[in-house]
Formats: sequence, structure tokens, C-alpha cells
Amino acid sequence: MPPIPEQLAPGAKGERFLRIDAKRDAVDDQARTVTLAFASETPVENWWGNEILDVQARSMRPDRLNSGGALLMDHNTRDQVGVIESVQIGQDKVARAVVRFGKSARASEVFQDVVDGIRQNVSVGYLIHEARLESESDGVGTYRVTDWEPYEISLVSVPADASVGVGRSAHPASRNIPENRMPPENNSTTIDTTQIQADAQRTGVATERQRIADITAGADQLIGRYPGVREIASEAIRSGWTMDAFRSKALEHVTSQPQPTADIGMSRQDIQQYSFIRALNALANPQDRQAQEYAAFEMEASNAAAAKQGRGVRGLLVPIDVLKHGLRADNVVKGTAAQGGNLVATNLLTANFIDLLRNSMVLNRLGAQFLTGLVGDIAIPRQTGGASFFWVGESGSATQSGQTFDQVPMSPKSGMARTQISRKMLLQSSLDVESFVRNDLARTVGLGIQLAAINGSGVAPNPLGILNVAGIGSQVGGANGAAPTWANIVGLETAVAVANADVGTLGYLTNAAMRGKLKTTQKFAGANGDGIWGDGNTPLNGYQAAVTNAVPSNGTKGTGTNLSSIIFGNFADLIVGMWGGLELQVDPFSQGDTGSVVVRAFQDVDVAVRHKESFAAMTDAVTL
Repeated sequence: MPPIPEQLAPGAKGERFLRIDAKRDAVDDQARTVTLAFASETPVENWWGNEILDVQARSMRPDRLNSGGALLMDHNTRDQVGVIESVQIGQDKVARAVVRFGKSARASEVFQDVVDGIRQNVSVGYLIHEARLESESDGVGTYRVTDWEPYEISLVSVPADASVGVGRSAHPASRNIPENRMPPENNSTTIDTTQIQADAQRTGVATERQRIADITAGADQLIGRYPGVREIASEAIRSGWTMDAFRSKALEHVTSQPQPTADIGMSRQDIQQYSFIRALNALANPQDRQAQEYAAFEMEASNAAAAKQGRGVRGLLVPIDVLKHGLRADNVVKGTAAQGGNLVATNLLTANFIDLLRNSMVLNRLGAQFLTGLVGDIAIPRQTGGASFFWVGESGSATQSGQTFDQVPMSPKSGMARTQISRKMLLQSSLDVESFVRNDLARTVGLGIQLAAINGSGVAPNPLGILNVAGIGSQVGGANGAAPTWANIVGLETAVAVANADVGTLGYLTNAAMRGKLKTTQKFAGANGDGIWGDGNTPLNGYQAAVTNAVPSNGTKGTGTNLSSIIFGNFADLIVGMWGGLELQVDPFSQGDTGSVVVRAFQDVDVAVRHKESFAAMTDAVTL
């Protein structure tokens, strides 16, 4: 009698594929719901035997799905398109669910594909709690999973067996299946996976199936955004490519594809005509017909930007076209006075909003990368391992090795900046006032983004900043903190260098209090006036250094208080992503007695550190 494989041991994970019932009565357009089958008792063949899910009320645990379970795309927990309304098991021993799609642009797109019969493949992810051997024929065991728990339902692009729509999903090599899991004690069988795997290896079946499964799983993660990966995966399977070869080709394809953009197609003349002052004045005076007429163009642009991004706007959305396209100083624009042209008759603004925002941050000078005008979640490819070099004998062979990759995910998180502008200023037609408002908003938003990039907690909805990234290098002062020494400064550089990450735009970042401390601290005992912080553009051991009070100076450790941080690293590996436009909202009431209006600016942003090894920090430095 064959033993129970570890793939069926308690705690193992599995996935099943079915097709959506294409009958029209399975879809409710008004309620945005679809009734779909996600599990049946159809046997699934695996290299270790056959698996049957026992689809009965006594065997399936539906609580996780019934309590608002997620409807995902391709088992991606960051790509939820709906929610599970209810689950039931039919007399035909098929488990079905009613799922309701969301109203976001992404969810609406997927729902329409389901209605049109384009997306038909359904997969369920489940945990196995108990399985038993049901029968055996010609040395092949059939196992029935008698206690299982579905935890999510996904729409998938490529099922494992596309010819019939029912099959076993790919099991990626990275799946976290606990080792040496044993079935319950009352199960008379014992696990001997060594013999099973040895037999499979001799036949070559396990290796080939695993190769196909890995490629299929890798393709599933990308096909939703890059359909061309489907053909690459098919060629990889047909031609016998290794997973590394497929991954390399897929990444080459992904990085060469044009990315979606939030631009609405404004002409240069449109961009030059756009006025923040007109927009804010209209928001502050919603009952003023003239103000509304003057800002008709800005309102129209806002509506177009919101429609392009599939989002609702409570105030006014400044299109990314306006934010990122600069204006030369010799441009002159003359408008029609009755249409508000008098307010910005001559446009001499020499910098666009994105440049103003960048320049308000020291991170820009240190080399941080900014990605603007993003649409949807993004994933930045990252190499995590490289090929190895070996010496081989005349008849020997090298150990196989290759590059490995993963992705750094980024998704929009909404940040808000607040400033005040007087009512009289909003009525001015001066170009200096227009420039002042843009600069003020850019500085306020920029400083908020910079603070998050440096010290963001990573707890939703906050981005994760450098200082809270797990695994960066470190220098420790002491139990209660300690004054920084020359050895600490060199130690930060060393921590980055030993990780082979001392390339790119290297530099230091700290706060004003720490700069003062380093200027008055000698490198070595007995040195004459030679402070750690020197002069010129590279004041710290020949590296550039920037100062901002966004770097914490209020840390505590033991009995130490008011401790500061010093960061060293390759700031080109710090990525700041910005989605869509800048949403402006005006509160004309809370500061009404002062003659001012409160302007709130909302920007969707995320921060990512591409390689944790690129940074090191000392977070317990005493400045007093």
C-alpha cells in the first residue's frame, strides 16, 4: 500500500481549476454577481497519485469563504476584484459560490470579461486538514481529502489543464509546504517521501511536471498585465526551457513593454493655459458663477483625468500632464479675457510641478528615483541571485546554477498635505502668485513624501521607509545610545560594501542636529580641528551628504532620549512612485475669520527599497 504523500499531509496547500458556467442565468448584471462552481469530486492525477476532494458538508469547511472571502485574480492577494457572498454544496457534489464584483475600474473590467465569456477559468485555494487512501490500482494510489478548507477563489488566466478546464494547478517551488508533516495518529499509513520521489525521478515524470508547473505559475503572475507572456510560456513548455530561461525571456518582454499612463493627452498650449489659481478660486467659491466660468477648462481637465484613472474626486484633480510637463521661460500665452485669460495672460513659469516637488526634497539630490504618472499596481523586477563560476576537471561537469529574480511590489497609498491661502491671493492675476501657490503645494507635498520615504512605518496606509526596512545594515551605539564616532561612519560604509551593494549614487543622510554634532566631533583622539563632517560637496569621508529634519531626532533607547539617525547607502535603490494627478480640495469655512481658505492636496504615493543591502543606518546616535 503506497504511503500518503506529504502533499496531502495536514497543512499542505492545494488549488483546483474549473470553468465558469457560461449560461446567462449565472450572471446578474444589476447586482454584479456571478454564480460559479469552484470544486468537484473529479479525480486529479498527480505524479504521486490521484487526489479527490470530498465535496460534502461534513468535509468542506466554508466559514472562511462565507465570512467575506476574497475573489482574487491569479491568486494575487494584492489584486482583489470582488467578495464571496455565499457558498453551497449541491446534490451533484459540486461546490458553488455567489461572488460579487467591485466597482473599481479593475473589477469592472474583469466582470465584463466574465460576462463576455473571455475569463472562464476559476481556481480555489485550499488547506488540507486530513486525507486517506481510498483505493490502489497498478501501484497508483487514489487519495480522498476528507477535511479541507477553501480560503480564496481566483479567476486565472492559464489553468493547468486547459483542454478540459479541470485539473491540478501548478505548485510553485517557492510554495511554503511544511516538511515532514505527518497525518493524524489514527492513520495507519506512514510517510516515506524519499522512495516516492526517487521512483518519480527515475521515470523523469516528476521533473518534467514540476518544470511545466513552475513555468505555468510564473506566467499566471504576469499574464493579467502582460498578455504576451502567454506565448512565451507556451514556447518554454514546448521547447523544454528551464525555469531560469523562461524567467529571463519573460522579464525581457515585460521591461520592454510600454507602461500604462495617466496622461489625458493635453496639448502644450492646454498645459500652458492651466492655472492652479483659477482652479482653487473656483473650489473656494462654488456659488460664484464667474469663478466657475473662469475655471471651466480646469474642471473639464479634472473630469477627464478622473475618468482616465477610473476614480471619484471630491474636489478637483490636476492632470498628470500639467504636473510633469515643464514650460520654457520664453513661452508667452495670451487668452481670451472673458474666459479668464486675464488671470494668466503671460506664462513665464520655468519649472513643472513634479520638478518643484522633487527639488523640495534632499532625496532628489541624493539620487532617489521618481516614477510619476503611474496607473495601477506595479512590480519592479529585482535580481536576487546570480550564476556561479566553477572549475571542472577534464571529464567533470559544473554544478548547474543560474540567475534568480523576484519583484518589488508598489501600490498607491493616499497622502494629504495642508496649507492656507488668503482669499485675496486667489483673486490675483500675478504670475508670481501662481508660482508661489505651485511652489507652496509642491513643498508641502514633497516634505510629506520625503518623511515617509525615510521613516514610514509600513503600517497601512503608510509607505515603508528606509529606516524600517528589515535587513538593512546597521551600526549600534550602545545600550542607551552613544555619540557617533569615526568608526561608526566607516562601519556604515562597510556594512553596505560587504553586501556588494556599494555601487550607484552613494551618500549620507541625517538631520541638522547630527550635522552639528559631527562638525564638532574629531575623527581621532588628539586630532587638531579635523571634524568628522568636513567641507565641500562631499563632507563625509568623500561621500555626498544631505540634511533634512525628516530624519528622526527623537529616538529612545534604554535611558537615552532624543537620539538621531544616520543613513548611508545607494539612494538610486530608493524608489518613489506617484500615481495619477494631484487632487485639490478647498475648505473655505474653518479659517473664515482670518480671510483664508484651507487647501488640502491629496497624492497617491508609494515607496520601495529595491535592495535592502543598499542601505545601512545608525539609529541611536546621541547629539548632545
